[in-house]
Amino acid sequence: MLDATLKTQLKTYLGNIRQPIELVASADDSPKSRQMLELLNEIAALSPDVTTVRADDDARKPSFLIRRVGSDIGVRFAGIPLGHEFTSLVLALLQVGGHPPKVSADVIEQIAALDGDFDFEVYFSLTCQNCPDVVQALNLMSVVNPRIRATAIEGGVFQDEVASRSILSVPAIFLNGEPFGQGRMEVEQILAKLDTGATARAAEKIGAKDPFDVLVVGGGPAAAAAAIYTARKGIRTGIVAERFGGQVLDTMAIENFISVQHTEGPRLAQQLEAHVGDYDVDVMNLQRAEKLVPARSPGGLHEVRLASGAALKARTVILSTGARWRQMNVPGEDAYRNKGVTYCPHCDGPLFRGKRVAVIGGGNSGVEAAIDLAGVVAHVTLIEFAGDLRADAVLQRKLASLPNVQIVTSALTTEVVGDGTRVTALHYRDRNHGTTHELPLEGIFVQIGLVPNTEWLRDTIALSERGEIEVDARTDTSLPGVFAAGDVTTVPYKQIIIAMGEGSKAALSAFDYLIRLPASDVNAAAA
Repeated sequence: MLDATLKTQLKTYLGNIRQPIELVASADDSPKSRQMLELLNEIAALSPDVTTVRADDDARKPSFLIRRVGSDIGVRFAGIPLGHEFTSLVLALLQVGGHPPKVSADVIEQIAALDGDFDFEVYFSLTCQNCPDVVQALNLMSVVNPRIRATAIEGGVFQDEVASRSILSVPAIFLNGEPFGQGRMEVEQILAKLDTGATARAAEKIGAKDPFDVLVVGGGPAAAAAAIYTARKGIRTGIVAERFGGQVLDTMAIENFISVQHTEGPRLAQQLEAHVGDYDVDVMNLQRAEKLVPARSPGGLHEVRLASGAALKARTVILSTGARWRQMNVPGEDAYRNKGVTYCPHCDGPLFRGKRVAVIGGGNSGVEAAIDLAGVVAHVTLIEFAGDLRADAVLQRKLASLPNVQIVTSALTTEVVGDGTRVTALHYRDRNHGTTHELPLEGIFVQIGLVPNTEWLRDTIALSERGEIEVDARTDTSLPGVFAAGDVTTVPYKQIIIAMGEGSKAALSAFDYLIRLPASDVNAAAA
């Protein structure tokens, strides 16, 4: 199951185990069970502190419990956690084995203080880049608090279970048998739903912070670059972000980041966060900005108000809130989101194995999604509004070569149809002839571009017709002392490497603005 290089790396990691653990397997005669047992035996052979036990006491087969010997501390995987979940498996082995997790003491204390019995189940797919964060968060919680149980379930192995619970998007989280959450969640977000006072305490703590020289709003590549550049100047820097990593977290393969031949979005996001962590930057994650109150005079303090009720002040602000997936805005889309309507083919594609799906959008993202899905589903219909596809020629040739793909151009999606539980069809209109068509299917993957996250800035700052923040060559906005960078701006070509450059430029512009302020203005603002 594991190649020689991976075994060598894993053996090194397992050297950090402080307390012996056992891998308690539940298996049957299926090929998946045999693969799981092979994996567990390979892991146990790498460390004297790891043993395997055959119990067959769990209803889900194949599954296994990682348990600290002589205790109730453990986490369970149902399926084979390879692919994106291999890191989750390694962390679970280490944490159950007593290796301390890399989270703050405050988070550990909050988990330990939870009062109640919590039985979590999270469904994942091996190709989902959003799932590991949830799996790892719940595993961590179950190790810290013995009244919390966590089971990570591979949806591709337990398809009957997925169908019975109407799961059409991962990660899908259940608590004590009831739906709890959908999509990427970090441990702090899960705690906030369980501990109702957490949000208020966080807001009080944030609101007590002194003004920043530079406050970066956003958590993507532009924001990370801006924070690093300003922190290196030795000025007081803060980042407030709804989720650190931004849209990069939803990106699979990245092969055009110069000097890095291949990486993936979540990995790059982790590296960005680690790089920012090397500097004295105050990172306030999981905080959504709701209002910008401009300074009353040059050199004065701008204020950013948050959804939590807290407010932050800064002499300069760099706006880098990025963009999100554009929606079709047709009847049925909202009603069937995560019930067949999805925006991540890499995450949710395996849940539609053997089914019929549509991809909306004929640009690079749409065509890449259709190519990816064609290897999993029974049939893909790609629907494009324009008369021709807009994707690169090499992608179009690949798409045209696939036998289970149909391309429909000059088509306007008009409605998503379902049976109340899940998607059953899609309606579209032929723009050339005006005829309406119904396309029976089970899944719809929307890939029609991005929308800038600027609703909270309307009537405050100059925006383009598309809602992008208008900036000049120095990233200046219409407000003195407020700069902007990344996909949220009018700068063309929404690319990671361009966003990083623009974030760096915004940081240098903010620093230049600060050093040119008259001392009297700075002193007045501080007072």
